[in-house]
Amino acid sequence: MSDAIKHECGIALLRLKKPLEFYKEKYGSAFYGIQKMYLLMEKQHNRGQDGAGFASIKLDVEPGQRYISRVRSNDAQPIQDVFMQINERINEEMTSHPEYADNVALQKANIPYIGELFLGHVRYGTFGKNSIESVHPFLRQNNWMHRNLIVAGNFNMTNVTELFNSLVELGQHPKEMTDTVTVMEKIGHFLDDEVTELYQECKNNGLSKREASPVIASRLDIAKILKRASRGWDGGYAMAGLFGHGDAFVFRDPAGIRPAYFYEDDEIVVVASERPVIQTVFNVDFDTVKELQPGNALIIKKNGITTETEIIQPLIKKACSFERIYFSRGSDAEIYQERKELGKLILPTVLIAIDNDTDNTVFSYIPNTAETSFYGMVEAAQDFLNQRKNKYILDNRKTLTKEKLEEILSVKIRTEKIAIKDAKLRTFITEDSSRDDLVAHVYDVTYGVIKPTDNLVIIDDSIVRGTTLKMSILKMMDRLKPKRIVIVSSAPQIRYPDCYGIDMAKLEGLIAFKATLELLKERNLYHIVEDVYKKCKAQEHLKDSEISNVVTEIYKPFEPQEISDKIATMLSSTEIKAEVKIIFQSIEDLHMACPKNLGDWYFTGDYPTPGGNRVVNKAFMNFYEGKDARAY
Repeated sequence: MSDAIKHECGIALLRLKKPLEFYKEKYGSAFYGIQKMYLLMEKQHNRGQDGAGFASIKLDVEPGQRYISRVRSNDAQPIQDVFMQINERINEEMTSHPEYADNVALQKANIPYIGELFLGHVRYGTFGKNSIESVHPFLRQNNWMHRNLIVAGNFNMTNVTELFNSLVELGQHPKEMTDTVTVMEKIGHFLDDEVTELYQECKNNGLSKREASPVIASRLDIAKILKRASRGWDGGYAMAGLFGHGDAFVFRDPAGIRPAYFYEDDEIVVVASERPVIQTVFNVDFDTVKELQPGNALIIKKNGITTETEIIQPLIKKACSFERIYFSRGSDAEIYQERKELGKLILPTVLIAIDNDTDNTVFSYIPNTAETSFYGMVEAAQDFLNQRKNKYILDNRKTLTKEKLEEILSVKIRTEKIAIKDAKLRTFITEDSSRDDLVAHVYDVTYGVIKPTDNLVIIDDSIVRGTTLKMSILKMMDRLKPKRIVIVSSAPQIRYPDCYGIDMAKLEGLIAFKATLELLKERNLYHIVEDVYKKCKAQEHLKDSEISNVVTEIYKPFEPQEISDKIATMLSSTEIKAEVKIIFQSIEDLHMACPKNLGDWYFTGDYPTPGGNRVVNKAFMNFYEGKDARAY
């Protein structure tokens, strides 16, 4: 993606099911869990570089011993910083106390972070400041072991204000109106209720408060707590929680918007946002890593028993398609094939744009996650070329000479690495024209491989705002003096804002939206904008379930190609000599390539939760009223 988009977060949860001595004997260290957590988080660094956090819980400790440890960082390299802090503290203790070296019991009792239950988080902030206070995991502390709650997640709630107000109605005083704090306090409220009910049962049975504590911990109904807490939640989420006594959970939204995968054997239970992370870190097969189903929670009790339980009735599964196109690691076996398929399926449209002239076309890609789609596109192009060769040979088989046959067979699809992304340039000059010149040099090109008669086809995974295309990529590509530049997006036109975790909350930043507004002006249809605004205002105070997305109406007068052509015009400029064409994936081919991830609201406006319709209408009203405000 040529435009940087802050998106997503990554979670990692690990429960060691054996005593720490087991890992010391088998793997050489009681620090096994910490080491694996580092790998789980590092291999998800693509999901979040604004911050990282780590929490651990020791099981079955004596009163007075510290059993919860947490460290967070918003450093430039937050994962490394977190584990450097952990490592330094462990080394400090081991150096000061040589007697700990081969004594796991002493290590567990006296060294922080060594335990049986771990939670990690890598953060991309979608809104607001990036202070250490915004970094997960969040901690809700209490002197009662089972009332301690640690929460981290990959989520955005669309109805934070409503959820916040519900807490106030319960008599709480949340410290801030954020989705993470609100969600944690909601879970915490019903945790307190459950503990109180269980304590009353214990009291009625003649148990003292001290005797009641372990009984409460063993009987705590995590599924019940989550069912009560999640009433009214609207958003996309995969959240994880730890309880001080040792229970844990991972909970996924009912539409399956945000991803979560898990693996269990007799030694561990592990959960992560991406399947290949688990495969790599624990060297396990693809089929052994399971997807947590929408609306379900994976509940890990202190005794190590794991169950997958339905918390909310699942909706139609609308797992995020952007996970497949861009954000998730391409090393996942399914994702790799899907990205290749995105490239293959768009080739027919590319061939039209280059007049089927593959001989005078160079294929390349923007150097990022588009590379896999590029391989798919080139494979399809090679198939096209082979079919053309076969037809010529069959049509001329009676007169074909050896020399001519060799000439035909020697023709290949031309591929080159054209775009080269330089190290991030610091735009330290604030004056606009100077900044623009710096931005224009984010990408460099490979000279000497393009002829003036060539088409240059460049595939990117998606085009969101188009800023880098306009300011850098197209200008740099034009220096090679091709006849035509064809920019290919493996994703469809992004027309609508996201409200489930991606930093795309404003309509006016989307190039497809801006292009459509220009078309409406040119064709004297701009009254549609006012009509849509009035319809949005008319629904402003309705319940979410009664709201429909009326922003779709601004796109209805135009075919997708008309909008694509307008985008091409807007991103080009008079200084670019080559003809510029821009091609987007179709919705139909996206679904064909990614059949398990049908969440396409970015492109269609078909939001998986009612809150999405409210958000898109609010985003349009903000645009119309000139408000630079968050739509949720």
